[in-house]
Amino acid sequence: MKIILASKSGVRKKILDDHGVESEVVVSNVDEDEIKISLLSEGADPLSISKNLAEIKSIKVSNKNPDKLVLGADSVISLNNDLINKPRSREEAFSILKKLNNSKHYLISSVCISKNGSMIWNHSDSSELKMKNLTDNEIKDYLNKIKTETLLAYGVYQVEADGIELFDYIKGDHNSIMGLPIKDIINYINQYKK
Repeated sequence: MKIILASKSGVRKKILDDHGVESEVVVSNVDEDEIKISLLSEGADPLSISKNLAEIKSIKVSNKNPDKLVLGADSVISLNNDLINKPRSREEAFSILKKLNNSKHYLISSVCISKNGSMIWNHSDSSELKMKNLTDNEIKDYLNKIKTETLLAYGVYQVEADGIELFDYIKGDHNSIMGLPIKDIINYINQYKK
């Protein structure tokens, strides 16, 4: 069964490919920042924001692709239940890492499957990460290894690459941290086929 992935994330596409889930990418082009601002003004927590974004992406693409299963996904960082956004500059990336430095935070990955413009399933997974106590120079050295466009597109740490060195520990499913709780997605698709 082929699904549509409503995400331009190459990492998410690779996770689906690696687990034998046939997919086609159709980017949703939703304005995530605008949605986040609106949800935050209503007092939404990071989990709600992640769920809402996954659902909005999924439904938007689903409306244009009748009778197909559309997977939307979103991941956010929650520090003391506050949303940590992707950086808009290298300077902002530095200040985000300073905030996360020597602290425990959560990476929430939400997914939503829609069909014919309606959500039919959703799931969220939370992973706990504890960052080492790093000096300003260690943070700068790490940031210097990452291309600006990568930093702005994927956020402050790439756990699949050098970002793994930033942490004391990571508790959670590796694929979920990368952006897709794939086991849960496969379980749902298998049940759906029956």
